[in-house]
Amino acid sequence: MKFRRLALALACSCAALAAAVPAAAQTPKDQLLVPPADAQKLVIISAAGQHGTSFLWRGADGSYVSRESMLLRGMVWEQDETIHVDGAGRIDKVVVRGVTPAGDAAETFAIESGRARWKSQLDAGDVADDGVRQYSTAGGTWSSNATFAELLYKAPGKRISLLPGGEARLTHLVDVPVGSGATAKTVSAWAVEGVGMEPSPILLNADGSFFGFVGVMAILPEAYTGDFLRLQKAQDDALAARGPANYAKFGKVSPVPVAFTHVKLFDSINGAWLDDQTVVADAGRIAAVGPAASVKVPANAKVIDGTGKTLTPGIWDAHMHVGSDLQGLMLLSLGETSARNPGADVAPTIERSARIARHELVFPTVYSSVLIDGKGPLQAQGGVTVSSPEEAVAAVRMAKDKGFAAVKFYTSMKPEWLYPAIAEAHRLGLHVHGHIPATLRPTDVIAHGYDEITHINFVMMQAMPDSVVNVSNGLARWQGPGKYAQNVDLSAEPFKSLIPLMAAKKITVDPTISTFEQLYLVANGELTPAYVPYMGTVPPAVERSFRSGGDMPPPGTTRDDYRRSYAKMVELVKRLHDAGVPIVAGTDGYGVEIIRELEIYIQAGMTPAQALQTATIAPARLVGADKATGSITVGKEADLVLVDGDPSKNIGDMRHTVWVMSDGALMNADELREAAGFSGRPK
Repeated sequence: MKFRRLALALACSCAALAAAVPAAAQTPKDQLLVPPADAQKLVIISAAGQHGTSFLWRGADGSYVSRESMLLRGMVWEQDETIHVDGAGRIDKVVVRGVTPAGDAAETFAIESGRARWKSQLDAGDVADDGVRQYSTAGGTWSSNATFAELLYKAPGKRISLLPGGEARLTHLVDVPVGSGATAKTVSAWAVEGVGMEPSPILLNADGSFFGFVGVMAILPEAYTGDFLRLQKAQDDALAARGPANYAKFGKVSPVPVAFTHVKLFDSINGAWLDDQTVVADAGRIAAVGPAASVKVPANAKVIDGTGKTLTPGIWDAHMHVGSDLQGLMLLSLGETSARNPGADVAPTIERSARIARHELVFPTVYSSVLIDGKGPLQAQGGVTVSSPEEAVAAVRMAKDKGFAAVKFYTSMKPEWLYPAIAEAHRLGLHVHGHIPATLRPTDVIAHGYDEITHINFVMMQAMPDSVVNVSNGLARWQGPGKYAQNVDLSAEPFKSLIPLMAAKKITVDPTISTFEQLYLVANGELTPAYVPYMGTVPPAVERSFRSGGDMPPPGTTRDDYRRSYAKMVELVKRLHDAGVPIVAGTDGYGVEIIRELEIYIQAGMTPAQALQTATIAPARLVGADKATGSITVGKEADLVLVDGDPSKNIGDMRHTVWVMSDGALMNADELREAAGFSGRPK
């Protein structure tokens, strides 16, 4: 069951996790199954357009068979999957074949001689079959979720115990009319819970048979693709009904002053650590800050003893793609009180912002950008696609009209579309950031008005050969730097000129270096350092997904090439920082990676204070919110995090949140973790 990838949540794993096993040779596309003429056709789409196709049919022995092809921003999936279900309604055999961006898709499962055995890209297992648990795959086709959803619908209590671990539950959300005329009918949206950190919607027909899936991306029958936005809104609204109860529990401003006494305080403006301080928050604002011996604590205050603990401004994730309302609880539990959503689906983002404004939703403060990309086979999912200068300018105006703070351009924008759109964005007062489109380098987009470059690989693109730059809207955007960055001399041209230019113009960089640690350093089955502290605190399904590896190096490039190039990118982050280029910390992940991002900055040579500034005052300045938040200053909003430990010595202590205050709402971090699906504190 692959609901993590479908819902942009997290998916499936095992307490009896075996060591990663060598993959078999990939099954090439021309040897995969060919759908029969009567197979059901589904299309894979997002708000930006179509990205692939999937076919479902029944094999000669009654097996459920799927065949799927997808092209997403240059990444290719070609897979088939066969699932056999025995007479008792249990999956007793699974075979997955094909190719994914991480390598071989091969996965097998079988129940034989009383044993359940599996071998995937991530793990292998061999346990006694208990006659109850259903196997949940690590990979495979998206549409094969149809089989699992139908079995879950029929299961007693609509609950299934899973192999390798965990339990899936099915909860009804809402009925939605779709189609028109001869195709008109009503489908039901259900939430699959227990598999990831948040519910994953699935769509079923009235008889419990699979209809499709809608999230940021969707898989739907071709005749119903026009219902994508309607289904998305209906699901989001149904899940949003859970928000008011969470707001009632967590979101209200403390009715009395809150005093954090005897804390170590992080002064983000000066990059200093101050011992034995007391901070008082009242009515959503910081009312007093100073030495514990001199700050008067109000008589009616709630006093939180901070001895042995550290108080910092609320953390920012400067690159967090928001996918659901329930994400807010997880982000807040991590101490993240603010975030940038750099590339948001327009309609869901507007709806979510309205719920926050109506006090129906507990969520960090989010600053969102509209993603704009050029139409074509490598276009980004979500966002807005354009195919002319006029359409690009119109997309920028739409972003302004709908209240977005910024626009983010993507890699398939042609220069003749991009440049007038940048000019219009600046005319309207919007922040301009993004990837660097194919054929262009950093100096090109800086000359035409970029305020910020997103991802460190695109800064490195200045030194890449034309053979990489000219096709950097595909896999070359990371495979090129992965191959060539290792040999770049950062002290010589072009960086000898580029880095001072970026510093002089204050071009911000959002490195997301932790993303490249996962992309370059680990293979399938290996655990990325960002996730190690959370092992044992998340559902088994999520733990398994944490072992999903990064990119499979292409022919002519090795994993060691990737590792050496990653080290050069880490060095580049430090050189940019030392030169005065503003750095903001973002993850492009699930949020749990944010402290790992800071750990890497420190490995590169930043001090803990400098690293923490990139996740507090620096992003606040970037969005123009530094007069209201980003530091512990009298009069500012009470966005605060109390952690158990001393991040001035070990930045990893920032994971050990005890109390979180967001706009004056005081939240117990352990209660937030429990509500978000964690079983305990990270290590």
